[in-house]
Amino acid sequence: MSLFSAVASHLELRRTPWATVGGVALAVRGVARSTFDVDLLTMDASVLADAYWALLVRDGAQVEIRRGDADDPLRGLVRLLSRDERSVDVFVGRGSWLDGVVRRAEPFAILDAKAPVVRAADLVLLKLHAGGTQDLWDVSQLLDADGAIADEVEGRLSEIPRPAAILWKRLRAG
Repeated sequence: MSLFSAVASHLELRRTPWATVGGVALAVRGVARSTFDVDLLTMDASVLADAYWALLVRDGAQVEIRRGDADDPLRGLVRLLSRDERSVDVFVGRGSWLDGVVRRAEPFAILDAKAPVVRAADLVLLKLHAGGTQDLWDVSQLLDADGAIADEVEGRLSEIPRPAAILWKRLRAG
């Protein structure tokens, strides 16, 4: 069993709502980009406790937990590592709009697990929120892969933080 599969099973066992984001989600949505880890998103801050991961640690995973401060856009990050595989990063989001992103995720077969993957429009919103150069390139690639998602993004602009919505308007204006 891969580390990703073990983490996915663990999250399901604990009934933690989550979704696959990042490079793996991009690939599922038709955008190929090299990535060295698997990124997951949850809103459940219980994953930031050492005890949450005790079973995986017992099975050999290394766990590093970083908690965000009050003005950080994330509540925290859990990085899980195994000796012979890529890492799995579990981001703990902050902001009610992210609940919908996780809730709308759709199931896909990824590697050796069935995993929820964020919808393409929600992936655009996440990338706009992150706002980095690579993130904006990813948005362009997602729109090139499926231009129809632009309408769904437009319909959700009122849900996301204002700077991300402004960035979307600038991107669409050219």
